[in-house]
Amino acid sequence: RLAQITPGFSGADLANIVNEAALLAVRRDSDAVAMADLEMAIERVVAGLQRKMPLSPEVRRKVAYHEGGHALVAQLLPGTDPIHKVTIIPRGRALGLTMQLPIDEKYTHSKQYLLNNISILYGGWVAEKVIFGEITTGAGNDIERASELARKMVCEWGMSDELGPLAYGKKEEQIFLGREIAQHRDYSEETARKIDEVVKKIILDATEATTTLLEENIEVLKAVADELLDKETITLEDIDRIIEELKKDTAKEAASESKNAPVQE
Repeated sequence: RLAQITPGFSGADLANIVNEAALLAVRRDSDAVAMADLEMAIERVVAGLQRKMPLSPEVRRKVAYHEGGHALVAQLLPGTDPIHKVTIIPRGRALGLTMQLPIDEKYTHSKQYLLNNISILYGGWVAEKVIFGEITTGAGNDIERASELARKMVCEWGMSDELGPLAYGKKEEQIFLGREIAQHRDYSEETARKIDEVVKKIILDATEATTTLLEENIEVLKAVADELLDKETITLEDIDRIIEELKKDTAKEAASESKNAPVQE
């Protein structure tokens, strides 16, 4: 289990997790490190420490729908990394967190996998817009990451039919530090405008598809948000249970309507 949820972690990362887990075990007066200590240690290393931060009911509700949007899109889209945990407990600088952990180490990513990730990043933004009719600053980091990913798809990985398999924007790196220190444009103004148009199209297509997905599953989104408001932290199993329960309720309603429908002679 531990190996499955720590792909790509270095030896130093694992040592840090074990040390953190040992500290957590000591704090709860245990003479052994349990799996729960290790999982909590991973969350601390990946997402930061929990913060005791009182949130108003309105803010908690918006955070619940925001994280519920991320989680539901990740669960409904095919080929995405499975959800590990969703929480509305503030960690680090975030008011909530949706953790996805890959089941294996990935060395390359397909175009569809990256497009799905952009949709997941916009899941919280779209959920706020669909439910409340307005958006907050909580999606700032999501938008930044999605925009950067879309631009890399176009400029570095040749994933644009309009611009073809070319690299745009030559990077200059300092030889000894191995750190990117500058990037100059090696393409025309017309190409720059085309890049902006293609990147914008990728983002708008993703938000449109995400909006359709959440609107079609709005009852599931509401149920996930309610579960988060009640428990503060849920897992993949909780989301699967909610989806199955709603499917059963829908099937029962359909059967009842069919049974009570008037017979036409």
